[in-house]
Amino acid sequence: MNTSLNTKADASTGRLWPLLTLPALVVGILVLITASYFAGTAQASELGDPGPLIRWALPAAKAIHHSSMAITIASLVFAACILPRSTKPKRPVPGESSTDGGQTHPAFARVMNLAAAAGMVWTVSAAAVLVFNFWDLVGKPMSADPSYTSAMLDYVLNISVGRAWAWMIVIAAITSSLAFGVRSPAWVGATAAFSLAGILPLSLIGHAAGGDDHWGAVNSIMLHLAGVCLWFGGIVVLAALAPLLVGKSPGRFSGPRPILAGTVLRRFSALATIAIVLVAGSGVVNATIRITGWDQWLTPYGLLVIAKAVATLALGALGLAHRRRVIPALEAGKIAATRAAWLVVGAETIIMAIAMSLATVLARTAPPTPDTAPVLPTPARLLTGYELPPELTTDSWTQVWRMDWLWIAIALFLAVVYLWAVVTVRRRGDKWSILLTISWLLGLGCLFYFTSGALAVYGKILFSVHMVDHMAMTMVAPLLMVIGSPVTLMLKALSSRTDGTRGPREWILVLVHSKYSALITNPIFAAANFAGSIIIFYGTDIFGFALRNHVGHELMNVHFLITGYLFALSMIGTDPVPRRAPYPLRLVILLATMSFHAFYGVSIMSSTSLMQADWFGNMGRTWGVDALADQRLGAGAMWGIGEIPTLLLALGVMVSWNRDDTKETKRKDRQADRDNDAELHAYNDMFAKLKQQDQELQQRGR
Repeated sequence: MNTSLNTKADASTGRLWPLLTLPALVVGILVLITASYFAGTAQASELGDPGPLIRWALPAAKAIHHSSMAITIASLVFAACILPRSTKPKRPVPGESSTDGGQTHPAFARVMNLAAAAGMVWTVSAAAVLVFNFWDLVGKPMSADPSYTSAMLDYVLNISVGRAWAWMIVIAAITSSLAFGVRSPAWVGATAAFSLAGILPLSLIGHAAGGDDHWGAVNSIMLHLAGVCLWFGGIVVLAALAPLLVGKSPGRFSGPRPILAGTVLRRFSALATIAIVLVAGSGVVNATIRITGWDQWLTPYGLLVIAKAVATLALGALGLAHRRRVIPALEAGKIAATRAAWLVVGAETIIMAIAMSLATVLARTAPPTPDTAPVLPTPARLLTGYELPPELTTDSWTQVWRMDWLWIAIALFLAVVYLWAVVTVRRRGDKWSILLTISWLLGLGCLFYFTSGALAVYGKILFSVHMVDHMAMTMVAPLLMVIGSPVTLMLKALSSRTDGTRGPREWILVLVHSKYSALITNPIFAAANFAGSIIIFYGTDIFGFALRNHVGHELMNVHFLITGYLFALSMIGTDPVPRRAPYPLRLVILLATMSFHAFYGVSIMSSTSLMQADWFGNMGRTWGVDALADQRLGAGAMWGIGEIPTLLLALGVMVSWNRDDTKETKRKDRQADRDNDAELHAYNDMFAKLKQQDQELQQRGR
């Protein structure tokens, strides 16, 4: 009875708690105005002034856009991974994956409505930013003059900033439409993944993206935005859901049923920890790109960066305090659910509003290190955005680096998660091979070197190095990673959820048992994808797109890694897949793949035309062989080097074949010991009966 009364009291008073977000809104606006005057972005430009309307409307529209995008993404992530979908989740019946029972949980319904509403605001604010940004670039007050119509069209079609905001409108509109219409677990998860695509256009036009280290700047901004969206958006979603988290968690539990607020806060805390690491790490990288001297820290840009860093650290400290004190106190019943939720939300929203306002002003503030291009750029800089590296020598393989922060973050994340899983499994008393762990970490180390080392740097200059990088990304790193059996390890380490939500373990199982997985892990499909994509990639302009565009370059790396991983998984992997091919078929596929590599390599070697001639032929190199000879060298590398991992895969298939035969023989021996060779006796009896039947037929015939 007391619990029921407390719950009703929490629900009634919970309606007043959202008023605590008002101070955050006021503080955010004040910081935005103050920082704009401090950085000078509120002043009229000497080159062209669009007027006070645009000067203030543009940052305000950007602040609304960034906030609504973060809330949309976080709402969908909450719906896909954190909140229960129904009030009485049930066990899935055989052949189905649905766990929904009872009615739709009010928290799930509210968060999907929030995602749809925030998505609409995201779409409209993106359109407003596109228009305001156009007039800001024109440097004149807004006008209805028809002559600006063609200029606006040219801005959307041909200017990178205009194209990026146009893509942002499309992504936001699709996301909000899906948020309105979809409710199934798979579609909600797919919509959450798609919504993250909105980060890409922003990272491509970010302020630091125009600097010398374009790749590093774009990737660091991308990681920064991902962390901010999950963190800031998650706090706002918690504020919206707080009154609905006062009850008990639905589902099956072995002990007392926990409070829903405690369950949700603990899951969000884990997500927020990852987001904090992303925000802090990428922020440091961004600062080192735009601020290159100690004296530059005292410029308006540097001081704003310091203020934002202090706000970020304060948020991290608050998050740690909440994880250690508020959540345990809530789960112990020492504080009410609504009060616990707002202890997390109330203070963090104010600091988060300050950080978001500072970030908005920073995006319009000129950095102290100029990002203007040289007056007479070299051909290599015009093509790649970087100066020509020194001549490739033996020392270059260890001394030339260009950090790809996206892949560094991915490799670090995968390494930390894998080691956490190993520790979890071992603490539980289960065994996990150290050799598998070493293989996984070696694979990630290779992934780091192939994307940030000399192969990545010279791969943009020399076709031969590009081909070696391609072979390494698609055959060396995936081979080592597949041996690590990460899916098996994660299924052992992660615990199952019983409240109808889909956590990491549930999503892994859904993907493993899906029809899509059955298709892409089929060895014939994997081999066709592995070999056929080489022809499509180098035989079309996709190769040029990957050379000239940063997005294309990263998509190329993703494609090489995934196709190689799926091919190695279908050959020697021990992780669960829907169907495995017999060993003889695997060897045939490997031989066919080896022959294809040799054939395609020889065809390139005998070619007299240069691939992507306007790229590799115009690099302005004064060292090394000419571009055509270098292309033939790369084709030889494809033929020669590419066969070594294939042979290793064939060796792995034969070892697995022999191992499975040995296991099967031992199993049959144990079975024979248990049933006194029942199978052998049945086999002999069958022949005895056949012999008896033959004898009876012969006797009848006589």
